[in-house]
Amino acid sequence: MKRDTFFRFASPSILLMTLLMVVPLFMAIWLGMNFMTFTNINEPQFVGLQNYIDVLSDSRFWQSFRFTALYAAIVVPATILVGFSVALLLDQVSSFTRGIYMSIFLLPFIIVPIVGTLMFKQLFEPSGLFTYLYQTLLDTKFRYTEITVKTLIILYGVWYVAPFSFVVYFAGLQTLSKDQIEAASIDGATRWQKIRHIVIPHLQSLTILILLFSIMDTYRVFDSVFVLSELNPIYKADTVMTYTFQTAITVQRLGKANAMAILTVVGIMVVLIPNLIQAYREQIEER
Repeated sequence: MKRDTFFRFASPSILLMTLLMVVPLFMAIWLGMNFMTFTNINEPQFVGLQNYIDVLSDSRFWQSFRFTALYAAIVVPATILVGFSVALLLDQVSSFTRGIYMSIFLLPFIIVPIVGTLMFKQLFEPSGLFTYLYQTLLDTKFRYTEITVKTLIILYGVWYVAPFSFVVYFAGLQTLSKDQIEAASIDGATRWQKIRHIVIPHLQSLTILILLFSIMDTYRVFDSVFVLSELNPIYKADTVMTYTFQTAITVQRLGKANAMAILTVVGIMVVLIPNLIQAYREQIEER
């Protein structure tokens, strides 16, 4: 396709993305340079980079950043491992049974996030099933503490995000050549050797895709933290998104919240750029 033809087709989308993404981004940068609350929202006071300095010197921001990083470091690899394992297992069953298992495993995608989190939390209420099992097996009451709340948030994150990686990997397995698997079997390759040397390299580009989306999702996690911790500071379970929300709504520092959002975008880009470069290189090599 010629370049001018491409731009004629793509220009409406480019214009729409500019209006919906680039313009709000520059507005957020500008608002982040102003001292603004709900009382002076019509007459913000320009303070330059002071809001950004306040964010970087805020201990609670770094506390929320550390938990967000911990959440990402656990949830992203776990969802990739779980999704990949389930996709491999489901690829071995019959079509009828596969449909049943797939419907069950995709339930987190069907349920509204806030509703799913509330249902998950009820399992750990005083009358919940897991609370009963916990008390029966360990002979002690289940209590909400900093460790248990953070653990529940991470467990819910794995349960909620894993179906995405499962769907992507399962679709990728359907494009895998059966001839390669049969040839490896004839050569005496074990199941693990076939997965390591054939399946994993075949799905490498999909793994990068899952990484990109999962990392972005972990930075914007909000629903599960809001429900499970109720934004109670004693649990120290704030993420960057929930602390940004509290800064804007509770503390009413709208300028500082915008500065925090911009720094979050910068942080996401720093993490994503190496993966984007790797994905671009793979596309060039495939050509």
